[in-house]
Amino acid sequence: MTSGLVTGGGGGKVMSLRLQYYVVLGGMAAVVLLACLRYTPTAAAVAAVGYGFWGNGGLAGAGTGGSAAATTGGGGGGAGGGARSPSRVVIFNFGDSNSDTGGMAAAMGLNIALPEGRTYFRRPTGRISDGRLVIDFICESLNTPHLSPYLKSLGSDFSNGVNFAIGGSTATPGGSTFSLDVQLHQFLYFRTRSIELINQGVRTPIDRDGFRNAIYTIDIGQNDLAAYMNLPYDQALYGQGGRKFWVHGTGALGCLPQKLSIPRDDDSDLDGNGCLKTYNAAAREFNAQLGAACRRLRQRMADAAVVFTDVYAAKYDLVANHTRHGIERPLMACCGNGGPPYNYNHFKMCMSAEMELCDMGARFASWDGVHYTEAANAIVAARVLTGEYSTPPVRFASLVNSTAVPNDG
Repeated sequence: MTSGLVTGGGGGKVMSLRLQYYVVLGGMAAVVLLACLRYTPTAAAVAAVGYGFWGNGGLAGAGTGGSAAATTGGGGGGAGGGARSPSRVVIFNFGDSNSDTGGMAAAMGLNIALPEGRTYFRRPTGRISDGRLVIDFICESLNTPHLSPYLKSLGSDFSNGVNFAIGGSTATPGGSTFSLDVQLHQFLYFRTRSIELINQGVRTPIDRDGFRNAIYTIDIGQNDLAAYMNLPYDQALYGQGGRKFWVHGTGALGCLPQKLSIPRDDDSDLDGNGCLKTYNAAAREFNAQLGAACRRLRQRMADAAVVFTDVYAAKYDLVANHTRHGIERPLMACCGNGGPPYNYNHFKMCMSAEMELCDMGARFASWDGVHYTEAANAIVAARVLTGEYSTPPVRFASLVNSTAVPNDG
């Protein structure tokens, strides 16, 4: 994540977010719209054909608690008669370090050491956390393995999908090495090459049905809150047959120790829970605009499921109701430098020689001042999976066996 938003001038004042505010209004909305609308049918065309993802029972019983049977068995859905068998779980994830399961480490050849990954994995895996991420818990809820990074050359298994997320990535083209447009083109290359091999009779990790029925998760944009946006896209996931989209908003940026540790003249910008109101207002507006973009997509892409999940509320609740969640220090980094109240030093961060590390069993929300601990990710994932923060309010598992109109591209 980028720290950004700080002027280099006197007093270390936080730069006004007003300019970013207006940039963000069209930012992520444009990311999703331009990445998906290029090949969408018009509303009139959809109506004329008479199909629709939500209208044909695509997510019937989505909120009723019926869980999807997730299997990782081979083959791609039968074309013959009889009852429809449960779908294989296939997820294509796009994002930044919030969902990077080792892509940056593989791409840059980084030998990340402990204490990264010290809890669940007991070893560093390339995740910027002490353990699992929200995307890991989503996979576990569907009984499917954790996603392998696209750029990991050894030990990868793409049979249940691919993780294109890279730490530090932006939605803005050129804003980072692996910005969203690059990740999209990596997916297009992966899909094109897979289809070529399938046409040659070669068995691939993901077959045609896998691409058609896959869930496309997008969790990116936090790094763009400190950048201008310019978003030209020539390709689209929708145009390649994607029909199930799960889009995450951004979290409570004003509650991150990284932001809180920036010098300020007084505490007038702090809310009742000790978070920065200006940053959080920007995050809420960001999510409002992204939610509105997803709503427009649902109207245009009637044969697709576009679910927007506002994780701001879930992540802010880690602070506002931290005692209920068993979180001891909601605004303090577990791994950092400087001690209370934030344990974050911009020049002596986690993994530096001077890092100060919390005890193994301590319950912190923040791992390194920017990213969350496994304990926090588990709480957020459990709430996200219920659909209570999603629009429409559907459970993630309900997307697995939902029926979409075939489109092989």
